[in-house]
Amino acid sequence: MARDSRGLTYREVGATAGELPAGYRHLRESTAIGRGEDAFLAASDALMGWDVHRRAGLRVEAESPIAVPGTTVELRWFGFTIPCRVIYVVDEPDRRGFAYGTLTGHPESGEERFCVERHADGAVVATITAFSRPGRWFTRVGDPVARLVQRAMTRRYLDAFAD
Repeated sequence: MARDSRGLTYREVGATAGELPAGYRHLRESTAIGRGEDAFLAASDALMGWDVHRRAGLRVEAESPIAVPGTTVELRWFGFTIPCRVIYVVDEPDRRGFAYGTLTGHPESGEERFCVERHADGAVVATITAFSRPGRWFTRVGDPVARLVQRAMTRRYLDAFAD
């Protein structure tokens, strides 16, 4: 796993691949999105090509048309610029996804992982795993609102897999 830590706003780079670090809010949400090879390929292609983010209502400006380690991506939403860098990619026969970390200017500080898995019974599940804490003055002051926004965006991402 390549882990480029230049410009990241946190130290625990790659921690979404294992135990989430203390001192952060933790989030782990999953949803069933279909069954079989076609559902797995469609969902993982949409994820890796940034379409899940677009369907969730974000404008995506990425250095690469697909998520690859080291790619810087700027997400835009309601006037906010949300800069991230892809930390690692998961590319296995039954599991695909990536994690990105927050860069300077991001409203939060932490990491978020998006993963699509095909289980042995054929069920395809999307999971989002994150650890974060406020990264800017306005998310510190408005932390309860920032938590609500994060939960709402997680739901939008998961719903976007079904589109």
